[in-house]
Amino acid sequence: MNIFLDSELTAGERSETSHFRVIPVPLERTVSYGAGTALGPQAIIDASNELERLCQGIEPCAKGIFTEPALDCDGPLAEVMERLAQRTEACVRAGQLPVTLGGEHSLSYGAVTGVARALNQPVGIVQIDAHADLRVAYQGEKHSHASVMHLLVNEGHSLAQFGVRALCTQEAESRAANGVFHVDAEELVTDNLHAIDLPTDFPELVYVSFDVDGLDPSQMPATGTPVPGGLGYYQALHLVEHALKGRRCVGVDVVELAPDGNAAWDFTAAQIVYRLMAGCLGNTGT
Repeated sequence: MNIFLDSELTAGERSETSHFRVIPVPLERTVSYGAGTALGPQAIIDASNELERLCQGIEPCAKGIFTEPALDCDGPLAEVMERLAQRTEACVRAGQLPVTLGGEHSLSYGAVTGVARALNQPVGIVQIDAHADLRVAYQGEKHSHASVMHLLVNEGHSLAQFGVRALCTQEAESRAANGVFHVDAEELVTDNLHAIDLPTDFPELVYVSFDVDGLDPSQMPATGTPVPGGLGYYQALHLVEHALKGRRCVGVDVVELAPDGNAAWDFTAAQIVYRLMAGCLGNTGT
């Protein structure tokens, strides 16, 4: 099956005019530790068939979910990013919400670029992640998964990071230089924080980038770079949902699932995708 939530959707709910447009991106080119992200999108789609329609008291799928064919990830990374940007741009111009399934985190550059082009303005990025991804051309690759947020903040996008617990001096300096808002994992987990107010000047239009390694490895070990001391499942979702209150979600990606044969982690990622769809409808929040 290659359709997200295929087992639950009616014929009308899988129309090309659906509110949500799922874009599978099996990208795996710059991983620096564990491998397997190329298998992530299909694993999420397969697991989604075990989801229930009801989520947070609503049925996001009633707005419709259309699943596109997987993106061609061959060729130079710059070309891959442009292919993805064209997809998300077309989606937003049609009044739909792109939900990109990864695949490694580098794909967020293409996804956000297309959204911003359609809106003709920068967006605010809310990032759940164990890593800051603010390195400059990590290992010589501009489009590295570890450099994706560096590219985006340098193009004028605002950034709010939650759950980071592994960063280098270069990234700490980048945070300061670029005004990156952040509350890191140790503070969030130690104080059991589920709601953080974004700065008042943070953009109204928000793109959510959810790296599954933002979760603690006890709840998500199937990722290439697991780091101890991570966020809880509900905690991460609550942080995103609270950040979206009073703002409009214009796009989502869920990245860095590296399936390891345990379907529980695939299902966790699929549930995160569906829960974020619910959050983007403005009906959830803490």
